[in-house]
Amino acid sequence: MNKLQLFYLLSFLITLSVKAQDTLEPKENPYTEARYHYYLKTILLFNEYLDTDSGSYNTTQLRFLHPIANRAWNLRVDLPLISTNTSSVNKTGIGDIGVGISYIPYLEHNKGIAFRARIISNSAAHPAIGTGKWVFAPALFYGSYLIEKKMLWIASLENQISFAGSDNRQDVNTTAFENYFMYIIGKNWIAADVAFRYNATTKGYPNNAFIEFGRKITQNDMAYIHPSIAFGGHKSYNYGIEVGMLILF
Repeated sequence: MNKLQLFYLLSFLITLSVKAQDTLEPKENPYTEARYHYYLKTILLFNEYLDTDSGSYNTTQLRFLHPIANRAWNLRVDLPLISTNTSSVNKTGIGDIGVGISYIPYLEHNKGIAFRARIISNSAAHPAIGTGKWVFAPALFYGSYLIEKKMLWIASLENQISFAGSDNRQDVNTTAFENYFMYIIGKNWIAADVAFRYNATTKGYPNNAFIEFGRKITQNDMAYIHPSIAFGGHKSYNYGIEVGMLILF
């Protein structure tokens, strides 16, 4: 684990020692929860380290979400800084920048449906840290509270498909079905996530799963850490760890 990853891990552990000012409570509907927040401006800063068969892949990403129109719409921008460390390539630079927009057509206090469409640009500073393709990624979400609003369930179905870019790079065509469960305990949360994927280009199943531990630090600030593991044919990595901070304002 390099110095940058160690810094993020230590920062997270120090942050956990700060006293939270109140508890995490179930919100008015599933899409007001911090990890899927549509109604407040949100900044997410995280660092993800992945171990692969050929070396390591590290992403430091800034994500900004902003409600627009009647707040049933949400704009998302992803700015990744990626570093690779393999026997053949050692590069650090801007990765593929993404922009997305979400819409909630149906919503009740306990459940709701949302749609999202993203464009992931071919903007990486080096071929080793990007796909070399422009990618369109539509997604459908279903969110619901379970167990008297103690647990949040978000299920999503997303397809990523390339439509332009370098002819020398593989096409992108991956479908993912993901289930995220978050259980609230006071000012903390525990979550589990399993994503089943099919890569139509490689005919493989690069699935992954993670367990997440999060804590509310102040009224609008939260931190989390989650270790993950990949499984299935043609998996993209072996294991990983992600540390992040959420700021709502």
